[in-house]
Amino acid sequence: MSLLRIHSRIAVSHANGPGARSVIWTQGCDLACPGCFNPETHESTLGDLIDTSELVAWVQANEVEGVTISGGEPLAQADASLDLARRCSDAGLTVVMFSGYSWRYLSLRQPALLREVSENVDVLLAGRYDQSKRSARGLRGSSNKTVHLLSSAYSQSDIEEVPEAEIMISPSGQVTYSGVDPAVPTSFLV
Repeated sequence: MSLLRIHSRIAVSHANGPGARSVIWTQGCDLACPGCFNPETHESTLGDLIDTSELVAWVQANEVEGVTISGGEPLAQADASLDLARRCSDAGLTVVMFSGYSWRYLSLRQPALLREVSENVDVLLAGRYDQSKRSARGLRGSSNKTVHLLSSAYSQSDIEEVPEAEIMISPSGQVTYSGVDPAVPTSFLV
């Protein structure tokens, strides 16, 4: 059993990676990037602990092409996040992961972790959010973040075509904004 502490999840999104995807936001991040638009995900003791096999079953039930693992910082819970990625990949789902750790940091300081990410993730968005370089396009909140296509599942144009934001309205009327620019959507799906 592998438990992942999550902040929240959305069954189907079109603004958190190419195609229709389920999104899981992990809970816990100690990077504290100024201007982060998910500060409620930082505290590592909050959220819900859920078995990764349960999360994979949930994603499969949503009939999507893949999962996006965001945060918080997924690699703060590397074992559980990568177990989720591996299980999803084994189930034929694509995996997009956001991380505040840069490719350079991972390659120099965490090469074994980067190797495992590269084996189980199709697209990695790497690097800390820098509000002075805010761009909110192509799945990058800021222009310093790098996009790494780790498989042939997606192309750079697939990444660039993802809407910056979307607005979702639940049957109960709850409104949720999501994407790399959820505060000020310039293009979105309803």
